[in-house]
This record gives sequence, structure tokens and C-alpha cells, in this order.
Amino acid sequence: MTRIALLQMTSGIDPDVNAAVIDQALIDAKAGGAAMLFTPEMSLMVDRDRARGRAKIMMQAADPRLRRLRAVAAREGVWLALGSMAVAADDPTAEGALANRSLLIGPDGSVAASYDKMHMFDVALASGETWRESAAYRPGDGAVSVPDTPIGRLGLTICYDIRFPALFDVLGQAGCDAIAIPAAFTVPTGHAHWHLLQRARAVEASAWVVAAAQVGRHADGRVTYGHSLVVDPWGDVVLDMGGEDAGLGFAEIDARRTQAVRAQLPSLANRRPVSTAR
Repeated sequence: MTRIALLQMTSGIDPDVNAAVIDQALIDAKAGGAAMLFTPEMSLMVDRDRARGRAKIMMQAADPRLRRLRAVAAREGVWLALGSMAVAADDPTAEGALANRSLLIGPDGSVAASYDKMHMFDVALASGETWRESAAYRPGDGAVSVPDTPIGRLGLTICYDIRFPALFDVLGQAGCDAIAIPAAFTVPTGHAHWHLLQRARAVEASAWVVAAAQVGRHADGRVTYGHSLVVDPWGDVVLDMGGEDAGLGFAEIDARRTQAVRAQLPSLANRRPVSTAR
């Protein structure tokens, strides 16, 4: 059994304030016996005003909030799966382009892995909400998994990625024991699809799903769905933090459960390639 912590947040427009919340969560996670802390998508800033937000976004290596979080993770000896943060593109030829980047920070404070969100949230919902993530962000170009975490091989994804099963098929075939799906889901899509999709991805990959989420009304006026979840490889929800309050939750990841599910229903082993439909 490995104990993990999830931080459900209502991130605002000030990255320093949000970083302080995560700092405290690392301390509380360690005190609660957790080996890892998972945070939501856009943990360090949620701001629909892109001009205002852009002034606070910098390259990963230069961001003082990230340096601070790495130092606290090292001091506490806790892994930090920073759901995502906005960073300026590393490619100097991509002027103005941003990445929505997930970072896995080890207990020594090093960056063990990073993943840039592949699927851009470009939608017009019936509720009237319109989102064009591709207007500011460039997509990543590949799946990422990390073999040596306290909960085994961990796959990294972000929010809207959940609607694209091919990515999770790749992570399942890579032997991921758990997949992180940090999110800032809208309320209409959350009501309709959040639990359904999280459970489906866990079952398809025969893996644990850890989905830390944004919740409530944010300083920029956005409202997010919450319900941070941990789902086991059979599709059972073992933690649901609800849709009202920010806070810290804990769950136990049991490797024996993973082995039992894969032995009982070896869908990954039984997979066959599918040709183009005729």
C-alpha cells in the first residue's frame, strides 16, 4: 500500500498565492503519511484574461514559483505531480507560444519528467462557454510515462486528453500502473462525462487513475467542476472529493489490486491490432 494525497484547488490569478497553497499541501501531505502529492491542471494560475496572465508566464527554468516548489518537495521528501502550469515555449523560434505543462518533481527536488498537453480544448458548449486553447498554447507531441515512482510506472496526461483513448492505449501498453489526469473541467462537461470518462480510462488501461481537479468559482469568474477522483483498475471510485470545497484528500494505492485485476481480466495482453475500417 502506498498513500497519496490529492490537492483540490480553486486557483486564482496570482501565481505566488497559488504556490503558497501547494507549499502547505506538501507539508500536510507529508504529515498525513503520503509519498506523493497530485495537484490540478493550471495549479499556479487560472486566468481567462490572457493578456494579464501572459505577463506572469515565463520559461520553466526561470520560474521562481517552480524553484520554490522544488525546494519544498525536497525539504519534505515528497514527490510532487504538479498537474500543470503555463510555461513559455522552450523553442526560441516559437515566439509567444505557450505550453500547458505537467511536471513530476522527485523527492530530491529534481524534475523527473515533463509532459506538454497534446489535445487542445477548442470547444463551443451549449451553455455558451467558448474555449480556444490553441489560440495561446501549442500542443505536445508524445506520451510520457515514468517508471520509478512510489506507485509504479506513472503516465502523465492533462484534462481534455481524457477524451482521446489512443493516448491511454499507449500508456496502458507501456505498462503504466497509474495515470495522472489533472483537470480544470467545466461544470456542464463535468456533470455529463467526468466520472464516466475517468472510470473508462482506468478500466481500459487496467491502471489506477489519479485526477486532481480545480473546483468552484475562480477569481477570473470561471467555474470548475471539482470531484477530484482516485479510481482503481476495476473502475471503482475509491476517493471523490466532491464539487464544493478546495482541500486535501488521501487515498491508498494497492499494487495487489492492480495485479488481481490484470490476472482476472487480461485485456492488455489480449489486445490485437485493428486495421483501417473497410
